[in-house]
Amino acid sequence: MTGLLARHERFDRIGSTNDAVRAWLASGTPEVCLAVADEQTAGRGRSGRTWTAPAGAALLLSLGFRPTWLEPGHAWRVAAVVSLAMADAAEDVAGLRDHAVRLKWPNDLVVEEDAPEHAGTGLGGGPIRKLGGVLGESDGLGGGDPRVIVGIGVNAAWERAAFPAEIAAGMTSLAEASGGRPIDRAALLAGFLARLEARVEALRRGRFAIDDWTARQLTTGRIVRLEEHGAAPEEVRALGLDPVTGALLVADPAAPGGERAIHAGDVVHVRLAAAAPAASTDAPPAAAALDV
Repeated sequence: MTGLLARHERFDRIGSTNDAVRAWLASGTPEVCLAVADEQTAGRGRSGRTWTAPAGAALLLSLGFRPTWLEPGHAWRVAAVVSLAMADAAEDVAGLRDHAVRLKWPNDLVVEEDAPEHAGTGLGGGPIRKLGGVLGESDGLGGGDPRVIVGIGVNAAWERAAFPAEIAAGMTSLAEASGGRPIDRAALLAGFLARLEARVEALRRGRFAIDDWTARQLTTGRIVRLEEHGAAPEEVRALGLDPVTGALLVADPAAPGGERAIHAGDVVHVRLAAAAPAASTDAPPAAAALDV
């Protein structure tokens, strides 16, 4: 595999790779440990939502870290570098252009298709479809034995005809985004781990690729609909991301400096409503399906 890994196991079928990795860390397994599955029966996303995919249709994995080398407030950067490494590897395996895979705050990998008038140009402007999701979980941050588990699922060789009807309008796969190119999950995994090793080593040395992370962001500059715990939904303009905390910065005339920070743990859903140049905040149907 790679010098990054202290433990690596593959499962034909498992409840949750995140749960497997959490148990390994609790039993003393050193970082970095990796569980890969062909199928999960109890995969999950944020806020208790489920993550399902047919056997062999997606790359499903979880990684376990003991980031004693990282400030507790920067633990979110572990999931960030996992997302960046996967975006790079996915583009390579699927033959996609650079930055075809974008990040939708706080935890989605998405592909923005070209509008009809931009067909084949890579300018985007078309439907935004979810390619994968990331789930970061942590235990003991700020203590002597911090643990971070990052699960990621990427739709790989999954044909559109087999997408679940209730979410088909807002999802895609590498096979679909590439126009039907065969997707080798083993090659995707190998490419991901090679890129992740370099990014984790940089993070251990105190370097985080802020420029890469910022350039991949799709949420910046768009109107988003926030649904926070116990608060009424609101539509606001996303201004960017805080490189220190990972929070989403949104416009708020009543806040100091005209902006306020939204932290991932505070929101139930983030829905893309419109691109920055648009005057309307009405959500296009495909974008409206993209929440977290």
